[in-house]
Amino acid sequence: APSEPEEAIAKFLSNFSYKVTEEMRLKAAEMGYSLREIITVASLIEMEAGNDLERPTIASVIYNRLNSSYYPYLQIDAAIQYALEERKESLTNADLEIDSPYNTYKYTGLPPGPIANPGLASIRAALDPESTGYYFYALNKSGTHNFFTTNEQFNYFVNSSEFGG
Repeated sequence: APSEPEEAIAKFLSNFSYKVTEEMRLKAAEMGYSLREIITVASLIEMEAGNDLERPTIASVIYNRLNSSYYPYLQIDAAIQYALEERKESLTNADLEIDSPYNTYKYTGLPPGPIANPGLASIRAALDPESTGYYFYALNKSGTHNFFTTNEQFNYFVNSSEFGG
């Protein structure tokens, strides 16, 4: 509270530089991504994951989508929530149509920047994703995610009584 804004920002940046190691920066480059892109992926993971165990699997879905010509849209609800003036309990079809670069239903690739401040668990997951064939995930009633390789499997689940919305 007694800090000037510049001092607070400098403290945040110093903490970030301390926690995001040179090894992490090199890993991002090896993967073909900038550090900003890795932090953007990590922010998506941060907002989507129900627990630390599923972070690397969510990362795999994101990268599988980024590298897919068949499923090129990330379709991440948290990115649309970021673009909205207010957070909603559930998105409407109109929300999915908003014209924003953060609308990952409408625009391919990563959004232009992070949607949250990711923790180290999400940054590590973005740098070391699980290797899967998953392209979809959906929240179940226990607050974690189920993962799917096909759109048919995904649709079956979201129309079942197990879907947690």
